[in-house]
Amino acid sequence: MTTSAIVRAARSRCALSTPARPPPHPVVWSVLYLPFGALGGFVTVALTFLATRHGLSITEGALLGAASLISQWLKWSWAPVVDVTLTPKRWYAIATSLSALGVLLMSTIPLGPETLWLLLAIVAVASLVNSIVGMAIEAIMAAVTPPDQVGRVSAWFQAGNLGGAGFGGGLGLLMLQHLPAPWMAGAIMGVLFMACNLALAFVSGGGSHHAAKTPWQALRGVFGDVRSLAKSKGGLAAAVICFMPVGTGAAQGVLTQAAVAARWGAGEREVALLQGFGAGLLTILGAFAGGWLSDRVHPRIAYVICGLGIGAVTVGMALTPPSVGAYVAWQMAYSFGVGTAYAAFTAVVLNAIGAASAATKYNLYASLSNFPIWWLGLLLGRVADTAGPVAMLLTEAGLGVVGVAIFFSALALIRRSRLPEEAPAAA
Repeated sequence: MTTSAIVRAARSRCALSTPARPPPHPVVWSVLYLPFGALGGFVTVALTFLATRHGLSITEGALLGAASLISQWLKWSWAPVVDVTLTPKRWYAIATSLSALGVLLMSTIPLGPETLWLLLAIVAVASLVNSIVGMAIEAIMAAVTPPDQVGRVSAWFQAGNLGGAGFGGGLGLLMLQHLPAPWMAGAIMGVLFMACNLALAFVSGGGSHHAAKTPWQALRGVFGDVRSLAKSKGGLAAAVICFMPVGTGAAQGVLTQAAVAARWGAGEREVALLQGFGAGLLTILGAFAGGWLSDRVHPRIAYVICGLGIGAVTVGMALTPPSVGAYVAWQMAYSFGVGTAYAAFTAVVLNAIGAASAATKYNLYASLSNFPIWWLGLLLGRVADTAGPVAMLLTEAGLGVVGVAIFFSALALIRRSRLPEEAPAAA
């Protein structure tokens, strides 16, 4: 399907997404989404890098990222709350405040075998609350984004997510290492989270689609919107590609760990730069490339291209002789590839969901996509522990190819079905 056809189809089913006033510049979505990405980066980069230095194994270090992600593939179950209660803006303010408290608690608990399970619990709860930050922004964004700006908005949106992850990881690691007390790192991060609320002043509209109904009617409306989406070719195809282990970037968390980075001779400085600040910049650039591509080919095809690109990078990193220079070069390419895939993912979802019940529908797809990130991250950590980093990289690449093959096989079956191309517009 051409880009113009995509736009026409989106307009026909998403009339509610046309705003009465011009939408804000997409940089607003970057700022608003920073707390979501930064909290994840604080866990998967800052805390994960320090894990093996505080007596944890690589597998135990991978549990930190897994605890962060477990809520991300279950969040569809509480996403309807954002669609039927309060307003997305109010939910954003509440969730950002609680996320700030969560990152403070994470930095206060000492990292080590004795406190691992307490820290994992705090990470899991903070990540659950932090998921509502994303839901609120996704609901507003879906409601006010014109169909012909899906790729551009997706790029800026993921620039905030991935750039925030690099920012939270890099700055968090440096502050944990160099400030007089670890809790200071969490306090500074929390204040920065709260400051992002100021960007809400630039957003108008984007209220809950079902806000005027009773709670039961609202929930019925949400489930009806989801059911219609699931019974469309576009909705099913998007679900399949999101569920595949394609474009996950799961190896990034394992490559962060000190024991793994040491194979290439990389240390704290390289990890802080490449998995933190450097990753932030490179994933932002990658997000803009992925958004550009998604405006020129169908977003699902763009997602596949980006996922295969990441697989090519992991194979190259596995086969290149280890050195600090190789670690730096391949990590830069990997971070750029992750940015392209995440922007393409957002374009896939925005192209499929429309404006009605956007928080629920977006997070159904996000949950599907986070599930392979979760289990693949654990698997890659185990492979790295038992067979080494090279086997881990080749495992990610191989599973990505298998995922693409399954997607195209499923797509052929979906296209032969009698389902409508797109979900009908909400009444």
